[in-house]
Amino acid sequence: MVRVILTLAWPTMLEQMSQSAVQYIDTAMVGALGTQATAAVGATSTVGWLVSSTLTAFSVGFLAIISRACGAQDTRTARKAAAQSVLAVLVIGTAATILTTAVSGVIPAWMQVEPHIRPTASRYFLILYLPLLPRTAGIIFGTALRAAGDTRTPMKVGLWVNCINVVLNFLLIYPTRTVVLFGRAVTVPGAGMGVVGAAAASAVAFTWGGVRITWSLWRHPELSPRGESLRPDPAILRPCLRIALPNMFQRFGTSLGYVAFAAMINSLGEVATAAHTIANTVESAFYIPGYGMQTAAATLTGNAYGAGDQKRMKALTAMFLPVEICLMCVTGGALFVSAPSLMGLFSNSEAVKSLGTTVLRMVAVSEPLYGVSIIVEGIMMGVGKTKTPFVYNIIGMWCVRIVGTFICIHLLGLGLVAAWGCMIAHNVLVFVFYLVSFISGRWNPLAERIGEPSR
Repeated sequence: MVRVILTLAWPTMLEQMSQSAVQYIDTAMVGALGTQATAAVGATSTVGWLVSSTLTAFSVGFLAIISRACGAQDTRTARKAAAQSVLAVLVIGTAATILTTAVSGVIPAWMQVEPHIRPTASRYFLILYLPLLPRTAGIIFGTALRAAGDTRTPMKVGLWVNCINVVLNFLLIYPTRTVVLFGRAVTVPGAGMGVVGAAAASAVAFTWGGVRITWSLWRHPELSPRGESLRPDPAILRPCLRIALPNMFQRFGTSLGYVAFAAMINSLGEVATAAHTIANTVESAFYIPGYGMQTAAATLTGNAYGAGDQKRMKALTAMFLPVEICLMCVTGGALFVSAPSLMGLFSNSEAVKSLGTTVLRMVAVSEPLYGVSIIVEGIMMGVGKTKTPFVYNIIGMWCVRIVGTFICIHLLGLGLVAAWGCMIAHNVLVFVFYLVSFISGRWNPLAERIGEPSR
C-alpha cells in the first residue's frame, strides 16, 4: 500500500519541488534588483493565489468525478467529464482573463502598496495574468490527468514550464553583461527589463505549459475528449458543481483572507512586505510532501469510493496519516534549521533576513499539524465531501487569522511576528477540526451507506 501511495505521489512532489525551485530562483533574481523590486512582485501575489485557487476549485469537481469513474472502470463517463472540463476551461479561463486584466491597474492600491511601488506592481500583474486561459487549461487538465492516475505527464510538463521560465528570466530580467565561466569571460545577452521581464518570462512559460497539457489530454487513451460533445451536460456538470462550488467558496474565501492578511502586512512597510514575501516563498517548498500526498489521497480514495471498496478505503486512510506526519516532521525540522540560510539567499538586508527567519521558525513547529489537515482534506475531496472543509477553513481564516491580525496590527501596534502568530493559530484550529472529523468517521460516505463506523 505504501508503494502504491508513493508511486502516485512522487511525480506530484517532484513537480511541486521544481515549481518551488523556480519560485526560489525568481525571488532571488528579482531580489538582486533591490527590496523595492521584491516588494513590487510580492505585493500582488496573494491576489494571484485568489485567482489560481478559484480556478483550482473547479478542477476538484472533475477530480472527484473522473477518479470515481476510473475506479468503477467507467471509461465513457471519464471521457464525458474530460470533455466538460474543456468547456469549463474555455468559459472560466476567458472570463477570468477579462476580469483580472481589467482590474490590474487598481489592485496595488487595493493592496495598500506604497505609492512609488504601485506602477511596477501593476505592470507585473497585468503581464503575468494575460495568458490566464492557458494557465486555466494547465490547472484543470492537469488535475483531470492526475485523477486518472497519470501524475507523470503533468510533472513532465511542469518541469519544462519551469525550465523555460528560468532561461527567459536570465535573458529578460538583466541587461547584457559579461560573466566568467570556467575562467573565460562570456557575454550573456539580456533585455534589462527588470520586474517586467520576470513577468514576461512566466507568461511565456505558462502559455507553453497550457498548450502542451491540452495536447496530452487530447491524446490520452482513457480521457481524450475527441468525439465528445462540448455542449453542457447536466449529468456531469451537476455533480461536478455540487463538489466544486463549496471548494470554490472555500478557496475564494480563504484566498480573499490571504489578500486581506497581505494588505495589513503591506501597511507595515517595505521591510515587512519583503520579509513576508520571501518567507512565504521559502515556506512553500516545505509543504511539498503534504500536497503531493494530498493528490494521492484524493485520487486513491476516489478510486476506492467509485469501486465501492470499503476495505481498501479504510486501509488507505490508515496508511496516509502516519506517512504524512513523518514527512512533515522532517520538513518542519529542516525549515527550522535552514531558515537563516534560506532567507540570506533572497535578500541582502539584515532587517529582512532577521524578521523572515523569526517567522519561518515559528511556522516550522506547526508543519506536522498542517500536514494532517492537508491529508484529511484530500480524502474528503476524493469522496466529494467539500462542504465540511469549506466551513472549517472559513472559520479559521476569518475568525482567527484576519480578526486576530487586525487586532494585533491596527489596535495593539504589533508587527509581522504577531501576524504570523495569528496564522499559526488558524492552522492549529483547522487541525483540530479535521482530526475530530477524521476520528468520528464523518468523512466516509461508504460507512454512512452501510451503517458502520469507518474506523
